Amino acid sequence: MTNIGESLKNVLNTVVDDEPKNPLHVGEVMNLWTYLTMLEEANRFVEIALNTTTDKELIEALKHSWSDCNKQVKQIKALFTKEGVSLPPTSEPKPKSEPNDVPLGVKLTDDEIANGVVMKLVSAISLCGVGLSQSLRTDIGAMWYDFLNVRVKFSGYYMPIMRKRGWIKVPPYYVPNGRPDK
Repeated sequence: MTNIGESLKNVLNTVVDDEPKNPLHVGEVMNLWTYLTMLEEANRFVEIALNTTTDKELIEALKHSWSDCNKQVKQIKALFTKEGVSLPPTSEPKPKSEPNDVPLGVKLTDDEIANGVVMKLVSAISLCGVGLSQSLRTDIGAMWYDFLNVRVKFSGYYMPIMRKRGWIKVPPYYVPNGRPDK
C-alpha cells in the first residue's frame, strides 16, 4: 500500500506523460456531453435569476456561478472540437432585463433562485464524481477533478449565504424511539 505522497506522485507522472492519448471512450463522451448540457442550462437559469433578483449578495453569487460554469463550458467545447465530438443543443442565452420590470407572478423569488442553484450544484457535483470514476484517460480524469474542485469550492462559498438567509430546506430530523435524550 502506498502513502498519499506516493499516490500523488504517481498521478502527476501519468498526467505529464508523453504517451499518445487514446480517443475518448463513449462513457467519457457521454458524461462530458451531459455535464456540458447541464452547465449551459445552469447558466440560462442564472441569467433568468439575474433578471429577477435585486439581492446584492445573491447577484454576486450568481455571477460567480455563471463565471465558473462558463470557464468549464469553454474547456469542454475546446476538447470536443479537438476530439471531433459534436456539441449538444442548448437553450439560447437570455437577454438582460430590469428586475423591477418583471411582473411579480412571473418573477422567481430569491428563495426559489437560491434553491434552484443548489439543485444544479448538487447535480453537477454528482456528475463530476461519476465522470471522474469512469475516466480512463488521465487528462480527462484531471479535468473532472478540477471541475469537482470548483463545484465544491463554490458550495463552500454559497452555503453560508443560504444559511444566513434561511433559504436551506431542512428535512425533518430523525429521532429514533427510545433515544435517552428524547
